[in-house]
Amino acid sequence: MSHALPPELLSRRGLLSRIPTGFAGLGLLSLLADETGAADAAGWQPGKGITHHPAKAKSVLQIFCPGAASHVDLWDHKPALEKQDGKPLPGEENLVSFQGKNGNLMKSPWAFAPAGKSGKMLSTLLPNMSAFADDIAFLHGMTSKTNTHGPGCVFMNTGHVNEGFPGAGAWVSYALGTANENLPAYVALPDVRGEPPNGKANWSNGFLPAKFQGVELSADRPVRNLTPPAGVSPQEDTATRDVLGFLNESHAKSRGGDTDLAARVASYQLAAKMQLSAPEVSDLSRETAASHKRYGTDDPNKLKAAYARNCLLARRMLDRGVRYVNLYCASRASGVDGLLNWDAHKTLKADYDRHAPIFDQPTAALLTDLKQSGLLKDTLVIWTTEFGRMPTHQSGTKGRDHNPDAFTCWMMGAGVKGGVSYGATDEFGRRAVENVTTVWDFYATVLHLLGFDHEKLTWYHNGLSRRLTDVHGHYIKEVLA
Repeated sequence: MSHALPPELLSRRGLLSRIPTGFAGLGLLSLLADETGAADAAGWQPGKGITHHPAKAKSVLQIFCPGAASHVDLWDHKPALEKQDGKPLPGEENLVSFQGKNGNLMKSPWAFAPAGKSGKMLSTLLPNMSAFADDIAFLHGMTSKTNTHGPGCVFMNTGHVNEGFPGAGAWVSYALGTANENLPAYVALPDVRGEPPNGKANWSNGFLPAKFQGVELSADRPVRNLTPPAGVSPQEDTATRDVLGFLNESHAKSRGGDTDLAARVASYQLAAKMQLSAPEVSDLSRETAASHKRYGTDDPNKLKAAYARNCLLARRMLDRGVRYVNLYCASRASGVDGLLNWDAHKTLKADYDRHAPIFDQPTAALLTDLKQSGLLKDTLVIWTTEFGRMPTHQSGTKGRDHNPDAFTCWMMGAGVKGGVSYGATDEFGRRAVENVTTVWDFYATVLHLLGFDHEKLTWYHNGLSRRLTDVHGHYIKEVLA
């Protein structure tokens, strides 16, 4: 039997007519490979708990302060700013930034003091956090691509300015899989004041399968509808789930490749498992009175108490194997700048005197618990915000405008060299000038500590092998232990 091609297909026109079909087949193979978690050239497979190289960290706690928390008022001490207070910013006397014209240089309203054996100069606005000066690696040369809160938050969380890309936690849960079959791998804990700018886009699964999106919950809004209805026995409940599982499996086989459907089924299966695990992990009454006092869960400041309860919940989540916890302190902007987040355009001192106490004690208690329990050996803690603030005051105000050219992020815990500062801004904190770092460098370092080469952790989407670090980034060796 002859397998020779017909003469018309051997012609130039016939050959060209078949090329699109061939490329479509290649694309389909790539998509199918990604859907089944195909191995890369080195044999690595995602979601199996296997890494590209030995990992220092097994989980991540990301603390996010929306509103662009000011580096020059919290972490980045600038003696020249104190000395030149009230004078024009040299070379940028008529600077126009995000909200308009800038005034003169404005020193921080709070003193800085040396902390820890390293003598790191930190703001006295955060006395409890100063205790961790020798554990933290500060990245003072951070820069952003945008000066707008929504895109800035999404960029800091996903590595891309536009919405529709997976959050860092989605990438980590895709890469590592879950360490606890009864709890989500990726959890987002929004502040009681509301979601951050651009909301759920910050913990979206993007183009990854829907099962990798962050599960949104909080201490004050526990997972709902977990208890079986009254009158339904445990045996009936189990039998019902078994029948439902059979129907779901049969339905899924007839619609192979539908990741949204698979994720929906998986979410219901997870919900069934969470009937036992979620009430226990979210039951903060199991904590001692001393623990509640240390965190401040009963503080007269209701906003501080709510954030403290989320900090306590975050620790309980990490203790039970949740891979990635996104913990927010503050929310999206309101009609009054600086009221609900760190966006202090007009009244810097009043705004930060309000926000800092909410953040300081509960966060320090959380870090103390992680350290004393040994969790910090396997948990990477990262503190982030979307960009920095100007060293000047906005014209006609006592606040600071947006500054994407310089800000600080930090990390501590598993694999991190504590008591170091990498990168630097100029003498006033206006621009990053030494060892300038990007969001992509930051996440390349995070992934490296988790055991991944950021250039190899990819997902094929719309003709490109996408990654958390886009096409950029280098991990920062200087902050590794």
